[in-house]
Amino acid sequence: MLKRKHTAFLLAAALLTIAACSSEGGSGKSGDTAKDSGGDKKKKLEVSVSILDRGQVASDEGTYESNRVTKFINEKSGINVKWVPVIRTESTKKLNTLIAAGEAPDLMWEFGRDYMSTLKDQGAIQPIDDYIEKYSTTYKNYLKAHPELKPYTMFDGKTYIATSARGIDAIANHGMWIRQDWLDKLGLKMPQTMEELVTVMRAFKEKDPDGNGKNDTVGAAFNFNYTGIIQAMFAAHGGLWYLENDKLVKGNFTDRYTDVLAQLKQYFDEGLIDKEYITDKNYQKERQLLVTGKAGVYMASWNIAAEYRELKQNVPDAKLVPLEPVSTKYGKFGLFQEPPANKLIVFNKNMKDPEAAVKLLDWMIDKNWFDIRFGQEGVHYKLVNGVPQAIDAEKNKKELLYAPEYAVLDQWSPKPEDFPIMAAQDAISQEYAKVQGESLKVAMKNKFRRDIPFNPTFPELSELSTAFAPLAEEIETKVITGGNQYNAQWGIEQLRKEWKRLGGDNVDKLAQQWYEKNVKGK
Repeated sequence: MLKRKHTAFLLAAALLTIAACSSEGGSGKSGDTAKDSGGDKKKKLEVSVSILDRGQVASDEGTYESNRVTKFINEKSGINVKWVPVIRTESTKKLNTLIAAGEAPDLMWEFGRDYMSTLKDQGAIQPIDDYIEKYSTTYKNYLKAHPELKPYTMFDGKTYIATSARGIDAIANHGMWIRQDWLDKLGLKMPQTMEELVTVMRAFKEKDPDGNGKNDTVGAAFNFNYTGIIQAMFAAHGGLWYLENDKLVKGNFTDRYTDVLAQLKQYFDEGLIDKEYITDKNYQKERQLLVTGKAGVYMASWNIAAEYRELKQNVPDAKLVPLEPVSTKYGKFGLFQEPPANKLIVFNKNMKDPEAAVKLLDWMIDKNWFDIRFGQEGVHYKLVNGVPQAIDAEKNKKELLYAPEYAVLDQWSPKPEDFPIMAAQDAISQEYAKVQGESLKVAMKNKFRRDIPFNPTFPELSELSTAFAPLAEEIETKVITGGNQYNAQWGIEQLRKEWKRLGGDNVDKLAQQWYEKNVKGK
């Protein structure tokens, strides 16, 4: 699965808090007890769970192992939960290390199904059908109400993964933006096709849309989603497999990918983008081009709250609006959208108490995720038309920006009209909230082409992909930046040649067999 940037939007992040609870409410240490109805002491259920460490817990809030969230969960769920932090940027590496040492938590989660398939093949995790049937009530009913999740939870006909559905704000991912005020000034219409988009970008570069008399504007700026956005509009995403006449073909070997390379090359050759982006590894210069008012199109995410605010502070009259994906000769396709399954949770094969794990998931999915996300009503938020509105955004941000990570299952799915309620009340925040709602609608208007629900996974593919990735990057960079010496047709031929040289024919055969066994007709 492609790496997500899920990317939770910043305005909602201001709400991401948890209910305050007393320091007596569960320490998270093993051996805690609770009295049953008869007055005898009864040992609490215990379970350990991984948690992504994004460095967001303030020092006076505690640690990822122990904070107001963990105490709240222990107190209210009646389960002693031990949280095992793994650095976000090294999460799978850390989990692999813990598994090898026999120290992995009972429940482990990530967003990539490919990784969970690897754990299954290694024998590190176990099927959970019997546990759900025996111990679950709420989550079992939730699964029945969400049959679209089933394909993402199973391997070899057995359920290995627990998950919940993404909200619409988490399904939407990539997005494009355009300076409407520049279009108006230059007498241009909103582009509908790739050819029209190129024409608009040329005008933004050449016709001094900011009116300062200098040749200092670019057609487009972008973040790390740039190539994925172009790929999506041609329905040729390099990280996905497509069905071509009922045969699986990797995205960057389709004929459509030739057009992707040609389009990226045209932007570069004509100077419609900043040519130094090749060395701008963190895309900070690209970001500056947007927020200082020097870029007419921005290819990034559907939700860009921070960039929008900075642009309005620097250029108050700027009017940045969502840009719908443009059509190509292949038709019109949506930009990258995430699959419906959210966090993917697996059970360690050495788990001691599966009942505790299932009971925790039941407790999470049954409304308690809301308290973890938004905190205590009257302290962190007030309900306005049923939507939580932050009382003190700075307090909430400081205290529990990290809170939603602990809701390993949830049912949060805001609607576009909710954003103005959730947003801060200052003018820029309210202006952006309305634009944000429109951007979400635009992001979901056109369907992103995804021919199969998830990519094939098997060891030979993993090994070949690792070897192929740097070669593909080198070839594509030559095509884009190498001038007339390297054209798009040369590039696609080289990509196919290197794949074949590394054993691609056998991997393609295995991928087809995987498709026919695991996806076709199901």
